[in-house]
Amino acid sequence: MTEALSNTIRDNKATRWLTLGIVSITMFAGYFLTDAMSPLKPMLESQLHWTSAQYGIFTSAYGWLNVFFFFLIIGGIILDKMGLRFTGIMSASIMVIGASLKYYAISTDFTAGSMILGLPSQVALAAGGFAIFAVGVEVAGITVSKIIVKWFKGYEMALAMGMQMAVARIGTMMAMAAPVPIATYFDNVSAPLLFALVLLVIGLLAFFVYNGMDKKLDKSIADSGEKVEEEAFKLSDIKMIITNKGFWLIALLCVLFYSAVFPFLKYAADLMVNKYSISPETAGYIPSLLPLGTLFLTPLFGAYYDKKGKGATIMIIGAAMLVFIHGVFTLPLFEHWIVAVILVMLLGVALSLVPSAMWPSVPKIIPEKQLGTAYSLIFWVQNWGLMGVPFVIGIVLEKYCITGEITENGLTRPTYDYTLPMLIFAVIGILAVVVAILLKREDRIKGYGLELPNIKQAE
Repeated sequence: MTEALSNTIRDNKATRWLTLGIVSITMFAGYFLTDAMSPLKPMLESQLHWTSAQYGIFTSAYGWLNVFFFFLIIGGIILDKMGLRFTGIMSASIMVIGASLKYYAISTDFTAGSMILGLPSQVALAAGGFAIFAVGVEVAGITVSKIIVKWFKGYEMALAMGMQMAVARIGTMMAMAAPVPIATYFDNVSAPLLFALVLLVIGLLAFFVYNGMDKKLDKSIADSGEKVEEEAFKLSDIKMIITNKGFWLIALLCVLFYSAVFPFLKYAADLMVNKYSISPETAGYIPSLLPLGTLFLTPLFGAYYDKKGKGATIMIIGAAMLVFIHGVFTLPLFEHWIVAVILVMLLGVALSLVPSAMWPSVPKIIPEKQLGTAYSLIFWVQNWGLMGVPFVIGIVLEKYCITGEITENGLTRPTYDYTLPMLIFAVIGILAVVVAILLKREDRIKGYGLELPNIKQAE
């Protein structure tokens, strides 16, 4: 395998990493829009008169098409059948379409009382745009994962996945810190979404550049005489994947872990306002610190996995950190903003540990020709959590956690007690620890090699 690789352009380290940088632009833009509305929740409530339940419905829209209509699984099948280049352009285009609808909804002043499917028109259209965008960003995610496997297998695969995630997390960090200042500067809550839409168009153009690189790689593979196994997608591939116990443990760990992180981010700025008495204008700054640690730690942990192994152990440690972090958030004793900063930074460490080991472990469990479908199935399971947990948190806040109202700058918004929502996140973390332990046990039985180094195994 190594000899064959030495005759292709992916053997050139600079070319590999340049290619990774190009596709990472798209994911950076996608991650920015994913969370751009999170710090705007107080503004949505005070200026557009959204409720927490409506905000919860909006955030849960991320999984509507992916979960209930299986668009994400269909996207994985398209990826395995049509290839990286077609699927990359398709997914980036869908992101732009969804973001455009979302921006239109938030920027338009609808007639009072206008309803769509029982929801205010603005909320319904924004949710619809978010659902469409989610199809694109999730399919783009599995496409980029398969791109990294194609370009980095036998090399620094976990490090490359870690670097790509680090760039994407910069998008998350900007989504926490930038929207409120942008909205305040332009005196328009929709302004951050227009900024995100411009970024997504740049991300789409970046995938056209990648397609040129991928064509060169395929030509160099053909010129080198390396045999590439090409098999059309078969329904039996899905059966092989879903009957694999290791696959299900990875998928369950994924949905539990991410359900305790990203839905938390949807409400993190509001948590800072209500528990730590931080102003809505600056509340997004503390959650924006979460991705900061991942910029350096995810690649670091990925490099460690490449060279030393211990992937299953890394996942257990990261999941256990969730329990501690959300447990402390639950306690009413620690309400100083410095405690929130420390906990968010620790959550960033956990967000570095688990993904740095989890995603590079999938190719050890699933054959490469089935990776697109496998990643899409994992993302599909994950979307149940990304859809359901924000919705549940929104309902819990609306029904059980309102403590009163506060008026600031002539605008009134409700106040909340976040103890119960944070307890829910802590319980999810406990379940993640249990699944991570079971995954390590399954690895010991089946010999997947999750505790073995990636580079050593490739050689």
